[in-house]
Amino acid sequence: MPIRIPDQLPARDVLVREGVAVMDEMTALRQDIRPLHIGLLNLMPNKIRTETQIARLIGASPLQVELTLVRIGEHRSKNTAEDHLINFYETWADVADRKFDGFIVTGAPIELLPYEDVTYWSELTRIFDWTATNVHSPFFICWGAMAAAYHFHGVPKHALEKKAFGVYRHRNLAPASPYLAGFSDDFSVPVSRWTEVRAADIPPGSGLELLMESDDTGPCMLSEPRGNRLYMFNHVEYDSTSLKEEYDRDVAMGVPIEVPHNYYPKDDPSLKPLNRWRSHAHLLFGNWINQVYQTTPFDLNEIGRG
Repeated sequence: MPIRIPDQLPARDVLVREGVAVMDEMTALRQDIRPLHIGLLNLMPNKIRTETQIARLIGASPLQVELTLVRIGEHRSKNTAEDHLINFYETWADVADRKFDGFIVTGAPIELLPYEDVTYWSELTRIFDWTATNVHSPFFICWGAMAAAYHFHGVPKHALEKKAFGVYRHRNLAPASPYLAGFSDDFSVPVSRWTEVRAADIPPGSGLELLMESDDTGPCMLSEPRGNRLYMFNHVEYDSTSLKEEYDRDVAMGVPIEVPHNYYPKDDPSLKPLNRWRSHAHLLFGNWINQVYQTTPFDLNEIGRG
């Protein structure tokens, strides 16, 4: 089954060119099927690129998925046109009375700020608490994962001396986890952050299980069976050129930045970067969607009861 997104969303043309099955709204309405309802709280500055990255991975599922784009109501975006937000996004207040099978919270380029200094922290903590009653399976990414781990379990973040930046090898620590079904023993994941969480800070008895880890960049993903939560601290959803765009931007601005680790052939930025993570990105999101499908109530209204 294809993914259902608004007919005029810019991501649609990109996905169609890539061969991702996309369903128009009229066709979806004619089908007698209960789609999975997935929300995306998009905190990234370039919202259109992030929409496409997430929709690409969700759209590879054989299940019908309806994606709802959500934004913070207390924050005005400086990098996305207002008409795009009006046409395709709902504020969290608009959807707060709804139930979702899955809900994704992205990262944001504010990781060096103390959490409480983030302008929309109050609303975001209300959203985190809301996922406990209105979402069957939340999926937090990068800064969103660090913020959620801090909110729910007090896990601190630590500033790094230099940016963790590149494509790093990670170990599969839980081959029996349904989220890692089919994963290799080790695999590559893009990393781009100035902070980290540490395994030693995971509270005993919290129910958090470390699924992926790198010798170079530390914990990558946690699961929390109670609440069906996933915390992904890195950017498995990244495009092939995402790290290149970040590197080129910093070079152009005169920001000191090292060549992304293990990204360009021969570490030469003049060469086309290699995507070493695409298959595992699709596998992870496919496993998550499958797990949501197998465990979510048929009646959305039953989510959060019991």
